[in-house]
Amino acid sequence: MCGFAGFSNFTMNYKEDAGKWYASLQNMNRLQHHRGPDEEGVYLGRHCGLAHVRLSILDLSCGQQPMTRQVGNHRATIVYNGEIYNMPKLRRDLAAQGASFETTCDTEVILMGYLYHGMEYLQELNGIFAFCIWDESLEKLFLCRDRQGVKPLFYTLKENTLIFSSELKGILSFPGMEAVIDREGLCEVFGLGPAKTYGKGVFQNIRELLPGSYLEFHDGVMRTEMYWHLESKPHEDSWEQTVEKTRYLVTDAIRLQMLSDVPVCTFLSGGVDSSLVTAVCSEELQKQGKQLDTYSFDFKDNHINFQANAFQPSEDRPWVDKMVEHCNTRHHYLECCNKELYEYLFKAVDARDLPCMADVEASMLYFCEKVSHHNKVTLTGECADEIFGGYPWFHKKECFEADCFPWSMDFSPRTMLLKDEINALLPLEEYARDAYHQTIAETPVLPGESPEEKRRREISYLNLKWFMQTLLDRMDRTSMHVGLEARVPLADHRIVEYVWNVPWNMKCKDGVVKGLLRAAARDYLPDEVLYRRKSPYPKTYDPAYELLLREELLTVLSDSASPLNALVDAGKVKAFMECPSDYGKPFYGQLMAGPQLLAYLLQVNYWLKKYSIRINI
Repeated sequence: MCGFAGFSNFTMNYKEDAGKWYASLQNMNRLQHHRGPDEEGVYLGRHCGLAHVRLSILDLSCGQQPMTRQVGNHRATIVYNGEIYNMPKLRRDLAAQGASFETTCDTEVILMGYLYHGMEYLQELNGIFAFCIWDESLEKLFLCRDRQGVKPLFYTLKENTLIFSSELKGILSFPGMEAVIDREGLCEVFGLGPAKTYGKGVFQNIRELLPGSYLEFHDGVMRTEMYWHLESKPHEDSWEQTVEKTRYLVTDAIRLQMLSDVPVCTFLSGGVDSSLVTAVCSEELQKQGKQLDTYSFDFKDNHINFQANAFQPSEDRPWVDKMVEHCNTRHHYLECCNKELYEYLFKAVDARDLPCMADVEASMLYFCEKVSHHNKVTLTGECADEIFGGYPWFHKKECFEADCFPWSMDFSPRTMLLKDEINALLPLEEYARDAYHQTIAETPVLPGESPEEKRRREISYLNLKWFMQTLLDRMDRTSMHVGLEARVPLADHRIVEYVWNVPWNMKCKDGVVKGLLRAAARDYLPDEVLYRRKSPYPKTYDPAYELLLREELLTVLSDSASPLNALVDAGKVKAFMECPSDYGKPFYGQLMAGPQLLAYLLQVNYWLKKYSIRINI
């Protein structure tokens, strides 16, 4: 994993003032150094500059970037972030076509694949990736992003200059760029946050390249093209065939994603998703006489403060213990205290460049940092709930029938703390509903399906495009901010494509939540873990943490220089803080309730201040 940034302008000759532009590229690298602390490099041509920082996972000594290769008279340079899991096969195929390689890294495979086949080669890639190719011969620049959007890529067009970066901070560092939030951006932050509309960068005029697409920039003209999208087709496999195919796809994806020249580990919560990933990884390493390292996360004294509710019915620790024994892993229990959790609220904003999932994201960043002291690569169980239908909103009647995002059905927390004049200016609920309807309209339909099955597709599509993307963003930024590569094998595009067309009565066979995945995992997990009721990522229930948030937010509100005061009504916020917290009624997802709303406001204030954001409404 790595980070990259760059710029292109066909009316400029960057070499005429090379010192200035080299300095700009080096500054982009400095700001994204956390994504690749092992090496860095830059490239400067007449019309293009590229910057890259590298986290060495494959070919530790020879995979430096930017990387330039030439086939005949065709010459191109690449900067790349990601991993191509079917790289060994692709390398063999290209070698059979006459390609010669100087390294064993996947970067060179992508570049040689492009030189031999052009952008059509994207169809061959199985992995998580974002990259830029500068074709020196054709004087064209290409930006590309993986099918699920696991790896980030932002861009903007400013006065004929295309500026791009793995993270927003890289774009904002470009000479003449200003951090501006307009009415639409505020609607993203308060109407949808911590989610954001796919394709949007929240900051004014900044976009995010859509998953499964590439952008071509030539002679000042920019165009984008989708190379992958979901297709709805009749599912013709029997139950037994579906289970077998799912088992193969899932286990094959996990094994492929163990590809690494450094040791891999897994995150283990004791739920079916992370337990399955751990079981397969452990089995593979045991064949090599090795023991898998696993990590679980919790909060100090959470066994005392834990409050079971409909969203979070049980603690993880007993289930983690069962899986550690079952898989014989070398396990590490990590805990976070209130002080650390509060401090990492703001580090999480540094990582995301946006307000995010409050302490849910802050704790993930803290834990990733601890893991990064021992491992560079981890496999996680992320994305199974979105793909296999594990969340409560797949099953509840009120969510099934709701004309809104099912994870944000109560809109009042989003408006009740804002100033009246801000609420009058920002059509938050309308904005969110329009975003919801746009996604519903995009959902690939299958003619002849029942209204109920059509609605199942809509809810699944909402989860893939929105909720899963929010968690993938969280995973990428929190891991890469500390130099850890987090892989998500359950988001393999082959799994997504296949399970998308499996009917609900198979996904949830006999009313068992994620029944298909559980059936596919039967040979790998003990029954008590296999049929454990879903419990999401842990959060703290310590009342002292909420008290800390209240005190800090009151301090912010009492400071007339705090930018948050331009948006929220201090009286309303204070009244809200006097109300008892209801951990069972989240305003977003399953984890973000009253305390997380306070933390989110603290993040908004920090973000506005740190990035010197100009509000333009």
